[in-house]
Amino acid sequence: MSTPCDVDKRREIAFHPLPPGQVERALDLLGTLAGLKVRRLGALAVEVSYCINDHTLQDLEALLDQHEFHLENTLLIRVRRALVHYCEHVQRDNLQSPEVQTKLFKPSIEAWEKHPHGDHDETPIEWRQYK
Repeated sequence: MSTPCDVDKRREIAFHPLPPGQVERALDLLGTLAGLKVRRLGALAVEVSYCINDHTLQDLEALLDQHEFHLENTLLIRVRRALVHYCEHVQRDNLQSPEVQTKLFKPSIEAWEKHPHGDHDETPIEWRQYK
């Protein structure tokens, strides 16, 4: 069972029926890429498996577009494709971002308190304290 934050992706790429023979050409082209597994899903689709650190669906589709492949462009597929592009982009950014520092360090707090940083009130102590 895979988890939602899994870095190994399995995606489907659907091709337009015209021109014929696109799936075979795509299998040959995508099969040459390192870190990418590709298999035929049907007459007009292939399945690609890859690690998000190596490839994204957007990059693979851009490569296919450069080689003049025609992808299926129905509304549902365009929406699904846009969602996958966004999710993979965010996931890749999150994998590369450094860990957020959540703990305050006591030595730095003590050093800041001893450092004259100019936030001192000029009012005498007896005027600042309520008696």
